[in-house]
Amino acid sequence: IGYYRYHVLNQKMNLVETKDNLLNSILEARRYEKNFFITLDKDHLEQAISYAQTSENKFSQLIDNYGQYAQDKNLNHQFETLKIYKDALQQLKQEAIAKLTSSPEEPSDNLFTEHQERIRDSGHKTIEGLEKGLGQERQEVKRLVHESRLYLFLFLGVILIIALVTFLFLIVNVNKPLKTIEGAIPKIVQGDYRNLPEIRTGDEFERLVESLNTMLQELNRRSEQLIQSEKMAALGTLTSGVAHELNNPLNNISTSLQIILEELEDGDVQYQKQLLVETEGQVQRAQDIVKALLEFSRETEFSLVKVNFENLVRKTLKLIQGDIPSNVQIDIDVPKDIECTIDARRIQQVLLNLIINGIQAMEEHGGKLSVQAYENEDGQGFSFHVRDTGKGMELAEQSKIFDPFYTTKDVGKGSGLGLSVSKGIIENHGGHISVMSNPRQGTDFTVYLPYAQSTQTPSAGPDNDGRGYA
Repeated sequence: IGYYRYHVLNQKMNLVETKDNLLNSILEARRYEKNFFITLDKDHLEQAISYAQTSENKFSQLIDNYGQYAQDKNLNHQFETLKIYKDALQQLKQEAIAKLTSSPEEPSDNLFTEHQERIRDSGHKTIEGLEKGLGQERQEVKRLVHESRLYLFLFLGVILIIALVTFLFLIVNVNKPLKTIEGAIPKIVQGDYRNLPEIRTGDEFERLVESLNTMLQELNRRSEQLIQSEKMAALGTLTSGVAHELNNPLNNISTSLQIILEELEDGDVQYQKQLLVETEGQVQRAQDIVKALLEFSRETEFSLVKVNFENLVRKTLKLIQGDIPSNVQIDIDVPKDIECTIDARRIQQVLLNLIINGIQAMEEHGGKLSVQAYENEDGQGFSFHVRDTGKGMELAEQSKIFDPFYTTKDVGKGSGLGLSVSKGIIENHGGHISVMSNPRQGTDFTVYLPYAQSTQTPSAGPDNDGRGYA
């Protein structure tokens, strides 16, 4: 539409220019015509006829080239009037030649009065019609220019609206999905494998999010397998200690039963009852050890419960009490009033990893392992330290200590997963873990945990099984 209007406007302007040139030619013809009637000079008449002939040719070209764009629908009538004017000049020429040749001495002013009136009338009508039409064309050009300006503003408005709609479309269908994915990437890096929100765009972004969610579900599944594998590795470390812990009550039970069997008929009944009571206590002790071991090894969903942290520390130490060398001193400095909402089994796994690592670092020369906890100044959480006085680590080792499969232990003594898994557990509780160590000066692991956890736990998928923790 814009191109068509531009084309029409361009043709109109060419029409105005052509009409203006035509009008000038006719005015020249009229000027020489008037000069002839004043001077009766045939050369002026010849010039008038020449300009009239030129004007006729221009008028014919104007009608052929621009007639369809003209506002004046009387162009053909005006063209006929111009031809009448030209023919009248040619007739005047023939009569003038004859009359001026027959009486050249004293030509009279009223010699061509009849022709003069007819020529002036047709010439006046021609000029009047062209001037009127030219005025109409100029008004039409002004109108088209004004409308073109309005159309320009209208087109700009439409373009602006289209640009705004396109911008909103890009925000909703491109920018928003990209922001969703961009916001999820740091969480994935930190081990938070929650599903991305669904995106209903019906394009590649929706399929990309679906693929990412499928990947996250697989990561959740494998992270659970990793945690369970680390638990099994820890159980392997605990085996000798647990065997020792079970051996003591079993020996006591065996001794008491042998005494009872030997003195069953003639023995002291009260003494036998006392032995049976002690035997029952030893059985309960063995059951507690097995129960603690089973609870630790059981594969469970993420479960937040309120626990006393001091009890959890002591319960963890009981699991490995048989593995603590005699040259390693254990020091516990944990307030009894620290209550926190955590997944007790997973945090127990963290404690177990840190304590076992500390003990193994002091196996050769012995030392002191301390577990200390305190409330943070903000009152929103607490921190605990697990320190040892073992062989320590170089700075380069500290930067990689939480990487999966990295270990400073000898071959066969560690999988390199314990600290990596522990870091994931802590971070997904909303906390963080750090390490400070110097060679031959021991190692200090510091863990921060908030008292309360977010009610929204990471999900492995639509079934919300809660396994969103690395």
